[in-house]
Amino acid sequence: MSNKEIKLAKYAGFCYGVKRAVETAKKLKLENPDKDVYVFGELIHNADVIRELDALGIKTLYEIPKQVDNSICIIRSHGASPEIITQLTTAGFEIHDLTCLDVKKVQQKAMELVQDGYYLVIVGKSEHPEVIAIKAHAEQYGSNIIVSNDVSEIMKYEQNLKQHKKIGVVVQTTQRIETLNKIIEYLTSITKELKIYNTICMSTSQRQNEARELAKENDLMLVVGSKKSANTTHLAEILTNITKTIHIENADELVKYSDILNSSAKIAVTAGASTPVNIIDDVINYIKGGK
Repeated sequence: MSNKEIKLAKYAGFCYGVKRAVETAKKLKLENPDKDVYVFGELIHNADVIRELDALGIKTLYEIPKQVDNSICIIRSHGASPEIITQLTTAGFEIHDLTCLDVKKVQQKAMELVQDGYYLVIVGKSEHPEVIAIKAHAEQYGSNIIVSNDVSEIMKYEQNLKQHKKIGVVVQTTQRIETLNKIIEYLTSITKELKIYNTICMSTSQRQNEARELAKENDLMLVVGSKKSANTTHLAEILTNITKTIHIENADELVKYSDILNSSAKIAVTAGASTPVNIIDDVINYIKGGK
């Protein structure tokens, strides 16, 4: 495969928020060797990173114990609900909040919109931890909230939205701009007062825009990252409509795609915001024939 033209996206791998979360978590454990260090939920959506953190003694916590002693709990990059943070504090954890700063902005805008009397539409996947936390923060101030990334789902609430008259919109930081635009187009048709905060983060926009251009110029796009990662799966969805695209979690999966790799002369590689550089390097080396 060494005669192939291989291009690596500039905006591939850890974004600022993920890099900050991973580095700070490691630093906390290093500086507190006598304390138990936990993360409530997976720090980021990448199994290799979670295994690395576990080996360092940074454990993932899925249930909150009644009482702890001499323990740190990290709020992951996706954020957490106010209720969860209160429960962790009550249990005795020393809290370190590593919520991505862009996610914090979405939480703040969502709360402001509900406080100002807007019917809130959160554009995102309802089961995603970032969206769950955004919704929970907004619910402190009101219950007129819809979460969806599908126009047909939002249309079910049309009567309520029309009656409310004021609609506010925030977006999961890793959403596709196409999804937001479709929802805005629909909401514009049913209300005269629409307040929109495009809270898709800069890293996501840059990553998606660059990947679109690469897809136009290459026979094959490889998207590297967790299948649980929203920004990574959105990348794969976008690129599938432009050129042949494969979404893999690591280089080990490439053995299944030998025929496609062999028949592609120009290959471009991009990666999600929670994909570490060593995994991206492994993929590049595999394509070059170094593995």
